[in-house]
Amino acid sequence: MKVDINTVNEYTRELSIDVPWEELESNFDSTIKNFSKKIKMPGFRSGKIPKDRLLKQFQPNIEEEFMESNFQEFYVKALRQSELVPVNKAEISDVHFHMNEHFSFKAKFETEPEINLPKLKKKSFKIQRSSYIHDEHDIEDAMTQLRKSHATMTPVEDGSIEGDYLICTLQKLDESGLPLIGKKYENQYLRVGNGSFTDSQKEKMIGLHPNDSTRLTLPVNKEGEEGEYELTVANVEREVLPDLNEAFLQLINPELKTVEELTADVVKKIQANFEERSKTAFERDLSDAFIDLANPPFAPSMVENYLDNFVEDVKKQNNGEPLDEEKVREHYKSTAERNLKWYSLRNKLIETEEFNASKEEVELDIEKTINKSPKSEGEIRKYYKKPSNRQRIEDDLIEKKILDYLEQFAKIKDVEIHTKDIRGQEHVH
Repeated sequence: MKVDINTVNEYTRELSIDVPWEELESNFDSTIKNFSKKIKMPGFRSGKIPKDRLLKQFQPNIEEEFMESNFQEFYVKALRQSELVPVNKAEISDVHFHMNEHFSFKAKFETEPEINLPKLKKKSFKIQRSSYIHDEHDIEDAMTQLRKSHATMTPVEDGSIEGDYLICTLQKLDESGLPLIGKKYENQYLRVGNGSFTDSQKEKMIGLHPNDSTRLTLPVNKEGEEGEYELTVANVEREVLPDLNEAFLQLINPELKTVEELTADVVKKIQANFEERSKTAFERDLSDAFIDLANPPFAPSMVENYLDNFVEDVKKQNNGEPLDEEKVREHYKSTAERNLKWYSLRNKLIETEEFNASKEEVELDIEKTINKSPKSEGEIRKYYKKPSNRQRIEDDLIEKKILDYLEQFAKIKDVEIHTKDIRGQEHVH
């Protein structure tokens, strides 16, 4: 078998495959025998029809069946011979075969392109590393969230205010204001404004008492369509936050003795969260800067495969809800391209710099996790007995080594960001 490789571009290859008759003859005879078993011809038993009679009447059909049955075998042999691994289904063209002649065809497909790493030197790329300066507002917010997580709900009779919850019935109305049959929704839980989806209607919801009614315009689907509803209040409930007292401290952490100790613990967690946020952003910027510098090629079909899998995951999470697949693909295409570029660069760095994570390093990382949550030691050890979970640790450790390696070639500008500045931005978004 002769195989010629045509390099169309960085990721596309076209194989011209030519198999001489000598290599085909025994396979062709097998096709004739199988074909004979499926044909009924007067005067002959099934499978006993003479070869010349079959060929005289059915040669084109037999040749077609031979090509269908044997194409995959010769295609796979050609791939092995050329040491190529396709990442998509081949496009087949120029197929030629007749009995006593060669079998030839062309197969065009995409492969994972060869990656060439740029030569790195000091200050090959510039990035920023942020450190966040928190303030009293962050501490107050965190303390409020802590209290909210242990809040209780109590019925009120004095009329609803913003932040209250209405336990109510919603009756959908038609364009003339009449109730629609089968569109009555009981025991609904609506929050009065305070950042909820009812913000635009909160003025109509403030001051309501049990048995009061009002009309609201509410969204009816994810696309933003709206409908008119009659809301009838059953109960008004208000969130009551616990006081910062000894009982609350016992509820949060029996080891804390004073509110000052709780505040110090909250501050420690705030700092840890911002440090993690800073680290995540820095690592992302570092890998993005390297991607921009290297700008590796990628096969378009790999992006399509990535998006196919992503769409399937979104469908599962959507629980059968309608999904605009094209919009999802369009939105995440740049993310798919970025992740594939990083994947190929990462693999090349692992190969060239011989990055790995030893068994001892993996065990040490597991021990660190246990030290943070000693009460969960049994569960943690059980979780990491599973090879795929240990593999995640190994991948993370290798990723850290890659990022540490890249950091030495970066010009880093350290900046301080006051959280009050990003609070305003986050509120706008």
